[in-house]
Parts: sequence; C-alpha cells; structure tokens
Amino acid sequence: MYPEIDTPALVIDLDVVRANVSEMAKAAASNGVRLRPHIKTHKMPELARMQLDAGASGITCAKLGEAEVMADAGIDDILLAFPIWGEPKLRRLAALRERARVRVSLDSPEVAEGLGRLGGPPVEVLVEVDTGQHRLGRPPGRPTADLVAEIAAIPGVEVVGLLTLAGHAYHSRTAEELAETSRREGADLVATAELCAREGIALREISVGSTPTARHVAGVAGVTEIRPGTYVFNDTAMIRLGVATERTAGARVLSTVIARPTPERVVFDAGTKCLTSDGTGTPDWIRVVGHPYAHMDFLNEEHGVALLEPGHHDALPVGTRVQLIPGHACSAVNMFDSAYGVEGGRVTTELRVAARGAVR
Repeated sequence: MYPEIDTPALVIDLDVVRANVSEMAKAAASNGVRLRPHIKTHKMPELARMQLDAGASGITCAKLGEAEVMADAGIDDILLAFPIWGEPKLRRLAALRERARVRVSLDSPEVAEGLGRLGGPPVEVLVEVDTGQHRLGRPPGRPTADLVAEIAAIPGVEVVGLLTLAGHAYHSRTAEELAETSRREGADLVATAELCAREGIALREISVGSTPTARHVAGVAGVTEIRPGTYVFNDTAMIRLGVATERTAGARVLSTVIARPTPERVVFDAGTKCLTSDGTGTPDWIRVVGHPYAHMDFLNEEHGVALLEPGHHDALPVGTRVQLIPGHACSAVNMFDSAYGVEGGRVTTELRVAARGAVR
C-alpha cells in the first residue's frame, strides 16, 4: 500500500499500463488498422510516448490545450477530435500547425469556414458522424454525405475522412449488444464513405472506436483507424462492460480509512475531488480493491462513504489503506497534479499530469 505516499493519491501501475498498451497495439496491428489513442485519459506525455513506441501512428486530443502540451513534448502527429471555433483558438491552431501535423474533426460548415481562413496548406478535416450517441454529427448515409459535399466545397479545407465515437456502447447490457453496436459503428461509416465516393468525393480515413468498441470495430472492412483512450488505465465502467478486469485497472486512488462512525459505515479520505461523480448510482461504480464486501454508498467533496456487508463489520478499521478503482479514469486523473508510477510493487517515479485542466 506504498506507505511512503500520503493519501489521497493517484497511483499508476506502469507494469499494467505497458501490458494494456501492448495488447491494444497488437489488436490494431492484427486487423491492419492504425491506432491513434486518445490521450485525454492519461494527459501525460510520457505515456503518450509509450503508446507511440508500441506502434501507435499518432495521438488524439480533445482540446487545443492538450495538443499544445503534447507538441511541446515533441509529438508531431495529432488529431484534434473537437470542433475549433473562434479567433483565439484559430490563432493557436495556426501556431500549432507550424510544429505538428494536425487534423481536426467537425460537423458544420461554420467551423470549416473558420479553418479555411487560416492560410497555408489546406486543413485536413474529418467529418463527424452520429452513429447513435446523439452528441455531434449528422446521421450516417445521405445526411452526412450532403454535409461532406458542402464542407468539401469550402476553400482552405480538405475532407480526408469520417469520424465517429459510439459512446452509446457504454450502455450495452450484454457482450452481444456491445459487439453489434461496434460493428454498426464501422459499417455505417464505411457505407457513408462509399456513398460519398460514388458522388465524386473520395475519403481515405475511417476513424472509429472507443475502448469498449475498439477490438470489435477494428475488424470491420474499410475501417482505417481506431481511437481508444481508457484502455491505457481502464476503470469500473470497462470492468462492467467486460473489456477489463481489476487486474488490468492500472490507475487507482490510494486512500485511507479516516472514520468508522457505525459498524457498517466506512469513511475514506477521497471524495469527488479525487474520484469525481461520474458513474454515481451505478452499483459498485467505485471498487474497493480486495474488499468486495465494501460498497461505495456516496461521495462528498472530501469523503467517500462505503457500507460493509453483514459479517464484515470488523473489516477496514481506521488507518487502513485501500486502493479505489474510479468509475471514469479520464476525469479522475484530471483531478491530480501528479501521479506515482509503480513497478514491481515499488514506487519508481512521479509523473506530472501535464495536460490537466487543459479545457481550452
């Protein structure tokens, strides 16, 4: 339990991370697709470099701030999977393009027109498609094909492909449902690209995938790129979906029991400022590793309150240190300035969460 670390703290098992990185790289390679991991999960240049060294073709970032941090670290092939709007961001994008290859995803002519004013080589863009999450993008098929044609006519941009995130896959109730959602994610984009090609617009990139869908959708003919992110650490959402286990959960919050006010109640020193509220209400959305009889009841800012099953009321006395697996690794990591890297059960390094809070 790393007694030299004060709690609460973010602990990264680098042995687990290396295994996760290697496994996803092999999954991509075996299906003949490129891997472009989303770094919003870890936000650490060192781990992005690990992914690139394992075979990733580039990285995906959510915001310009993340991309700038990664470019500062020498990473020069970046997909910005977020529409870029407004003159301040366009100026920053122009500067970023001087030191890295940057592609941008979008779903509107308005955003494309702004990119087209940047000057220099045309901005490579991927048009986002709504394959069921209902966040960004138009539906596949004719609605997206019409949008692609409209954007392709805008000077200063080049439509190179289609992009989607099947976020609704997180709601899958069975392995079969997850596999089918994944297959449709890829098939819908491939069919839309074929429609665009028949109308004279050839698209060379089909970019898909979240951690739950990546291994399935990588096998869809015509897909060129997968963009999982959470796989590097995993979390309880991935465990619930059957794509991870406690063993492959590489990011944990080290916490201490600070109170036992009743026989069944346990209070930890980690609340929403460490674990966030993502996943609240889902059974065991936060796991107490090694203590399956302890079930997180609720979080406040500084407190995590768990309830013990009958027969285990003598467990977890004050002072006990535990590891908590968060419900959403990406947002939990964003709560910490740094993480402790451990290897072979020993603390070996401290990693700065360099892109933490880079929301602009």
